[in-house]
Amino acid sequence: MERYFNTSGPCHPDRHYMLPPERRLGRVMELVAQERYFTLHAGRQMGKTTSALWLMDRLEHDGRLVPLWVDLMPARGTEDPAEAFRAVLDQFDSALESWLPRFKRPDPEPFLRAPKSAVLRYVRALCRTSKRPMVLLLDEADGLVGDAMVSLLGQLRTGYIGRARTAFPSSIALIGQRRVRDYVLREEDRTTLKWFGTTSPFNIEAESLTLAAFTRDEVGELLDQHTNATRQRFLPEAVDLVWELSQGHPWLVNALAYEATDRDVKDRRVAITAEHILAGKDRVIRERRTHLDSLEARLSEPRVQRVVEPLVVGRAPVEAEGTDLEYVAGLGLVRQTPEGRVEIANPIYREIVMRQLASKPQREAALVDPTWLRPDGRLDFDNLLESFVAFWRLHAEPLMKATPYHEAAPHIVLMAFLHRVENGGHVEREVASGSGRLDLLVRHGEDRLVVEVKVWRDPDDPDPLAQGLAQLDPYLSAHSLDKGWLVIFDRRPDLPRVSQRTSATTARTPAGREVAVIRA
Repeated sequence: MERYFNTSGPCHPDRHYMLPPERRLGRVMELVAQERYFTLHAGRQMGKTTSALWLMDRLEHDGRLVPLWVDLMPARGTEDPAEAFRAVLDQFDSALESWLPRFKRPDPEPFLRAPKSAVLRYVRALCRTSKRPMVLLLDEADGLVGDAMVSLLGQLRTGYIGRARTAFPSSIALIGQRRVRDYVLREEDRTTLKWFGTTSPFNIEAESLTLAAFTRDEVGELLDQHTNATRQRFLPEAVDLVWELSQGHPWLVNALAYEATDRDVKDRRVAITAEHILAGKDRVIRERRTHLDSLEARLSEPRVQRVVEPLVVGRAPVEAEGTDLEYVAGLGLVRQTPEGRVEIANPIYREIVMRQLASKPQREAALVDPTWLRPDGRLDFDNLLESFVAFWRLHAEPLMKATPYHEAAPHIVLMAFLHRVENGGHVEREVASGSGRLDLLVRHGEDRLVVEVKVWRDPDDPDPLAQGLAQLDPYLSAHSLDKGWLVIFDRRPDLPRVSQRTSATTARTPAGREVAVIRA
């Protein structure tokens, strides 16, 4: 059977192209050997379950410990301990049946009569049936909420403290998207935790480990596995683009490669090009795969908004609390560059964030008649400018008021209009955190439009026109273009209504390129 790039569920080396999981697990084996309790966290689809199953196989093969992987997903979002722990113990029973069929499986019912100690007593009973120390790998452990989460962590802590006298796992790994201190997010839950004397009842945690993204070399190594198996090459430009778009996110790397090799180019004699990767990227975003939907749902969380909104407009998230930034980074939504700059984790996530934020105003933009299209399908740039100014005067103010990300509202409405223009093309965004600018490239067939966005907030600051024109020169030059747009969002107080102040004029960059200056 020909192996393939996996985009659903954990990877298996006999069916999927994959890198050795042990590379990414760092000190996990050492912590297990030291009988430590720890957390393993990473964003969605980063390879947590694949790594956990590899770890279980490795420990089972070693023979000194009894590992058990338990998926707590069915208890996700359940606050009531009785309901949550019934689901948890049912998953323990299912895991034992699958992975340790010779083990005597405790009957969950007697333990469930006292829900707030059910997991503790069940696990103790389970460990008493084993001749070797047990290691528990609790996947999706951060999915429980409220009383159920507080109780689960407290029971594990109690078991840890008493394990010298009473049977309990020698090591436990809590696997999820978040660090333990982020497991309890609501203020009322933190109040509940005060009886522990800490904001986390799992204060016996030795370390909080994470799974790193693939490096550029590892992306190439994974793609080479396909080439070695089928002789179908990824051209260097395609490999570079997979890395650039994914920044090494394992699922995104596999998704881009899968789209190219299994949907676009099934003829193994044809090499994979950058255009194939771009086409696959657009499908991945349009089809809203499960983990991408879950990413979008996070954007409405206040602590996520506090980090993401400044990034959308090109500012560093200095107003976000440190814990907020750590939380959002733990979700895999943002990353910190080697230079210390915070940014959306990769270009695909960046586009998903902007598309999601612009989804409501985009429905309004969809009603705009595309008068900017010539009979041959090419862009008429003069009509496009007129259409945008008319759209902005008529729709911008109500659409911005309806956008929850108020600071980024003009950027979001602008993106909604540009998505209407692209219509099967691409909108590429370059956001440098802390720069106060947003660079956009709209691709529509053979046509290109560069848009520079500046914001004028402080009345004491100079007009950003000169700075914007100077910044446009290198960007236009990089795309071999002589014309572009400079959009200046005027957010100074006490201005006329948007419908009255929106205007379009022409200016030239220091290098003499023609620019449409739109003040909105």
